[in-house]
Amino acid sequence: MIIKKFQGKTEEEATAKAKEELGLKTVIMNVKEIRPKGILRMFKSSVYEVTAALEEEEAEVIPSKAMMSPLHRHDTVNMVADEKIVVPAPDREAPDFGGMISQIQREKSAETNGLEEKLETLQNLLEKKLVPQENDAKESFLKEDPIKEQASKDEGFVFVKMLYGILLENEVNEKYVNQIMDENEKIMRNGMSVDFVLSNIYQKMILKLGQPKTIELSDKKPKVAFFIGPTGVGKTTTIAKIASKFKVEHGKRVALLTADTYRIAAAEQLRTYANILDTPLTIVYSAEELNEALERVADYDLVLIDTAGFSHRNQEQREEMKKLIDLVDDSYEKEIYLVLSATTKYRDLVEIADIYKEIFDFRMVFTKLDETSCYGNIFNMKMYTGADLSYSTYGQNVPEDIEVFDTQKMVKMLLGGK
Repeated sequence: MIIKKFQGKTEEEATAKAKEELGLKTVIMNVKEIRPKGILRMFKSSVYEVTAALEEEEAEVIPSKAMMSPLHRHDTVNMVADEKIVVPAPDREAPDFGGMISQIQREKSAETNGLEEKLETLQNLLEKKLVPQENDAKESFLKEDPIKEQASKDEGFVFVKMLYGILLENEVNEKYVNQIMDENEKIMRNGMSVDFVLSNIYQKMILKLGQPKTIELSDKKPKVAFFIGPTGVGKTTTIAKIASKFKVEHGKRVALLTADTYRIAAAEQLRTYANILDTPLTIVYSAEELNEALERVADYDLVLIDTAGFSHRNQEQREEMKKLIDLVDDSYEKEIYLVLSATTKYRDLVEIADIYKEIFDFRMVFTKLDETSCYGNIFNMKMYTGADLSYSTYGQNVPEDIEVFDTQKMVKMLLGGK
């Protein structure tokens, strides 16, 4: 059998070169896209390399140009040094993974074409146990069958391209997608199975999101939690949900304070929740009044403080916010939660986070998850800020529509699962 590699600017050009030299009976065993900075840089100029094979008795080429051994490199072919050339057994037909790659590339030309089928494939895999299995038996099996080794490697690269596209469609920033893929390149080069590749990417993304950090009560009373963020992101409703959880489900004594004196409706909304929960509400008009209000609820377990929503570009209001929080007596254990909407554009989220990072260390609460189908910005903001994730909300119902941020569920959705 003659096995050679040919390169061209397109898959068609490389294939044409192969058939021109080896003849019409040439079998295309594999198609590979080669990028200057690595195989995962999908949107830069690249060349295509096809691996072509021809049974020697059917060869239509000049004997002097034929490869005398499948392991011999032809002088005019630029072959990757660390890539094995696999010789299929005579009684087996080599799988056309080149065709699979071509199909994925054609699908990527349209943003949504074939996405449902991709998602169904991913969903089936995500429903399995996403834990890498022992590889000893697998590696032994592959050593005994080089066809399956090459098939596994090619299948893995096709699958990774699929994941790449799905993460981008879910609005994960391309910078972070490339980081994820680069970290898994070694595994893919080793020809691991699709299940193993998916499992590894899944687990690395969970690690990047980290364990959520929520309000945890201690013997030191009261725990003071501030909720800050832009207007309209749902701070007041989020506070009501958290208060209800601690008061009703955990039997804790909860007090509510609001420093949002810019919007009368906000104070009235919080007062309504306070009356329902039978918990005290205090409106504070200055930083000095805040410590007095805290003294009156010193024996409570938790104090949740609503703050005024304002444009992060308003310097005067930012300074008022900083003064309010900084003047809280050091004897109180305080935490700050930046409330963000999952529907906000990434560029705006970055600008908001940059302003608040200059003032506070915060944890992030994401609201309105029910109003979007793309959750990439949550992953983006975790990567960008390094701040801990905390709670997520997905509706107006109190207290039902809130949960501790579920990293596993979020990664599944980002990878196309449900």
